[in-house]
Amino acid sequence: MSKLSHAQWSSRLTFILAATGSAVGLGNIWKFPYMVGDSGGAAFVLIYLLCIALVGLPILVAEWLIGRRGQNNPANAMADLAKSAGQPRIWMIVGISGILGAFLILSFYSVIGGWSLYYTLSSVTGAFSGQDADGIGELFNGMLGNPGLLLLGHSVFMLLVIGIVARGVTKGLEGAVRTLMPALGVLLLVLVGYGMTTGHFGEALGFMFNPDFGALDGGVVLAAMGQAFFTLSLGMGIMMAYGSYLGKEVNLLKTARTVIILDTVVALVAGLAIFPIVFANGLDLDSGPGLIFVTLPLAFGNMGGGVILGLLFFLLLTFAALTSAISLLEPVVEFVEERTPLSRIGSTLVAGAATWALGIAALLAFNVWSDVLILGFNVFDFLDTLTSKYLLPLTGLFAIIFVGWLLDREGVRQELQLGDTGAKIWTLVSRFIAPLGVIVVFVSSL
Repeated sequence: MSKLSHAQWSSRLTFILAATGSAVGLGNIWKFPYMVGDSGGAAFVLIYLLCIALVGLPILVAEWLIGRRGQNNPANAMADLAKSAGQPRIWMIVGISGILGAFLILSFYSVIGGWSLYYTLSSVTGAFSGQDADGIGELFNGMLGNPGLLLLGHSVFMLLVIGIVARGVTKGLEGAVRTLMPALGVLLLVLVGYGMTTGHFGEALGFMFNPDFGALDGGVVLAAMGQAFFTLSLGMGIMMAYGSYLGKEVNLLKTARTVIILDTVVALVAGLAIFPIVFANGLDLDSGPGLIFVTLPLAFGNMGGGVILGLLFFLLLTFAALTSAISLLEPVVEFVEERTPLSRIGSTLVAGAATWALGIAALLAFNVWSDVLILGFNVFDFLDTLTSKYLLPLTGLFAIIFVGWLLDREGVRQELQLGDTGAKIWTLVSRFIAPLGVIVVFVSSL
């Protein structure tokens, strides 16, 4: 695909919906609300917003800027910009690393998407009704131990993702986010409405928003910084790919601020949807991903209207997984499309099939290949660790270093529409604060 025919977002709004959809994923629905409640409530939110302003926002803007300037897939965009800046083409490794990260993440993310589909169906059939903790636990463990069932869920989820992405930017990505994001918002509000009827909504509000500055320590600040980085889909090639479809008229800083606000609001509202149910049923808050697939289904199975509520919740989870998954496949498809003679549909089929095949190895880690270890990890955990601890932070780090130190400062200042003071702040943040923040998160995660 030539630069002249490179697809473009039809409007700033659809781009915001797509970028927010990428940022809003399974982690927002459980992890962020729990971190807020367990780490100082409103005090944690303030630290998180500070971290996102100093680390997340500049890297997000840097990745969009690279994509928009390059008007190409992340690898080609990095190579072209490096050449124009008088730098070696080896910088294209940053783009390749992002694409690889997206490919690896989607392979196991799709497996969890398949779980969500299975639980959506289970809620419709009343599989949770009247179950005790052992029964719900057996349902979850039975799913993990059944490779055929996991393969079916993974395959259906990947087919949905491939079907959306194959239709292209305007019909596929935009069409999906225009439907899924409003639907996700409506489902969240309905669940919050139910939460208000439980008699424990005030308890949830206090849990999440009562500032406890005594709970703040180095570990909490580090967790906030890590969450700020990972929640925005940074280091995955996604935002470079999405940026390549952006017109020059879009103000990157203002748009980044909007996406960050929406992403944070969705995560907080998700907490107000989940925690009233948790408190009303005396459930365990600190149960990790099990909160979604074991603890909440137990509550849904033993409450009035639990079938409907369970269906709404797992639909919400599936929509959140889908909006993230289509963004993960996009940079891989863009790379294949622009580096081979394949059409958009052909590129999507090739990229999707490769991702699906690797996902089979990930799902077998829970059963048939449970004894197969790579550096002490099963396949699923190895893919998760490799991406979250190594590929993503390093890709994000080198992207912000490239923009902060190697691109022409005056050109960046004009593109970001910065005045003298804004330019000085951007230079300080992009050259020192954001890179240092990523290095601290990277080293601590090791």
